[in-house]
Amino acid sequence: MKGILGKKLGMTQVFTAEGNVVPVTVIQAGPCVVLQKKDQENDGYEAIQIGFDDKKESRATKPEIGHAKKANAAPKRYVKEIRGINLGEYEVGQELKVDLFAEGELVDITGTSKGKGYQGSIKRHGLSRGPMSHGSKYHRGSGSLAITKEANRVPKGKKLPGQMGNETITIQKLQIVRIDAERNILLVKGSIPGPDNSYVTVKATVKK
Repeated sequence: MKGILGKKLGMTQVFTAEGNVVPVTVIQAGPCVVLQKKDQENDGYEAIQIGFDDKKESRATKPEIGHAKKANAAPKRYVKEIRGINLGEYEVGQELKVDLFAEGELVDITGTSKGKGYQGSIKRHGLSRGPMSHGSKYHRGSGSLAITKEANRVPKGKKLPGQMGNETITIQKLQIVRIDAERNILLVKGSIPGPDNSYVTVKATVKK
C-alpha cells in the first residue's frame, strides 16, 4: 500500500491520444513529509504518519511544533497515517512526491463531502412525496414511523430529516490520467468528494 496527501484544486478536461474528452479532477498531491514511523513493537501496528501543507508556527500548538521538528519539518495542516506499507522503505523526514504513482494506475481517494445542512427526508434519502392536490394535507413529511403495534419506538436507521453531507467518503478505482511531476499535480479521471481546496488522501486501490 502506498499513499500521498493532497488538495483538490477543481475539475477540467483533457484529450486522449485518440481524441476523446476525459473529465478529470486536478489534485495537488504532495510534497508530503514522513513525520513518524509506527512499528509493531511500540505501537501494535505498522504505519507511517505523513503531513501535508505547512502551517505557521504561530498557529500550531507546542506538541505539533515539537513533533514536526523531529522530522526537520514545519508543522502540517493535514496529517494522516498510511498502513500496509514496508517500513524499511521509509525514513522520518523523507519527502514523498507525486512520482510515487504512475499514469494509468488505479487509486482510491478519500475526502470529506460538501455539507448541505439540515435537509428533509425527500432530499436526504430520496423518499417519495405525497399527493399535492385534492385536499391532501400530506406533502413532504416523513410519514408513519410505526413498524409494529408492539414496538413503542422508532427503529435505528429510520430514514428521517437531519444533517446531510459533511461525511468521509472514499471513491474507489479512479484512474490516473496524467502526472505533472514538476508541479506535483495529479489528474484523476472523474470526480472526487469535497469542495475545491479541500484535503484528500490518495492511496493505491485495494480492489485489484
